Amino acid sequence: MGFLPPTSKRVQFNTSERINEKFALETQLNIERYRYEDQKEIMRRIEALDQEWDTERVLEASASSFILLGTILGLTSHKRWHLLSGVVGYFLLQHSLQGWCPPLPLIRELGIRTANEINEERNALQTLLH
Repeated sequence: MGFLPPTSKRVQFNTSERINEKFALETQLNIERYRYEDQKEIMRRIEALDQEWDTERVLEASASSFILLGTILGLTSHKRWHLLSGVVGYFLLQHSLQGWCPPLPLIRELGIRTANEINEERNALQTLLH
């Protein structure tokens, strides 16, 4: 399946270079900041990273909410609301295959990182603990 981007990088491949560079710089600045902190502060940051929502989680939560809303409104109000569920389902499929869908640029603009970007910072901080 050479026409599909690699799973681990598909969101970054479909994100503007400006946003990718912003996240890379923020990660480097965080790592530098914590280089001089004690282990307790580093562990607090790692715990915060463990709770940080990544792009997949935000997209899945948003999409499922809109699909549920479209379904409920389609059943109780007007059948046209089922279109919302269908469109959002299509966006979710598109994202799973290509790593892009219309809401993704907004999600990235809002500062939501990928799991890989979060793990990069976590792994660097764990290295500082040793």
